[in-house]
Amino acid sequence: QVQVVESGGGLVQPGGSLRLSCAASGSISSINAMGWYRRAPGKQRELVATITSGGTTNYADSVKGRFTVSRDNAKNTVYLQMNSLKPEDTAVYYCNAGTSHSGYYYPLYWGQGTQVTVSS
Repeated sequence: QVQVVESGGGLVQPGGSLRLSCAASGSISSINAMGWYRRAPGKQRELVATITSGGTTNYADSVKGRFTVSRDNAKNTVYLQMNSLKPEDTAVYYCNAGTSHSGYYYPLYWGQGTQVTVSS
C-alpha cells in the first residue's frame, strides 16, 4: 500500500498565498500520478490539480493561473502552491496517490486532509 500524509494548511487572508505539501511512502512504484482534491462546505468534492510521474500537470478551471502543483521525486513529495487565494478556496484539501491514463486521473490512496481557510 501507499501512505499519504499532507500538511501546510492554515488561515490566510484573501489575496494571500499558502503552500501545501504531501509525502508519499510505501509501495510508491504502484502509482504514476498524484492529485489534490478539495471539499468546500456544502459542496461536492472537486479535483483541483494532478501531476504525473513525468511531470505533466492539469488544473481545474477554478484554480488555473493561481495554483501550481509540483513534485520532488527524490523526496517522494508533491506540493500545491496556492496564490491569490479567495474565500471560495476555503475547503479541506486532500492529497491523493493514483494513476493517470489518457488524461483521466484515478484516485487510489488518500491523505487525511488539511484545512485551508481564506478569510479576513
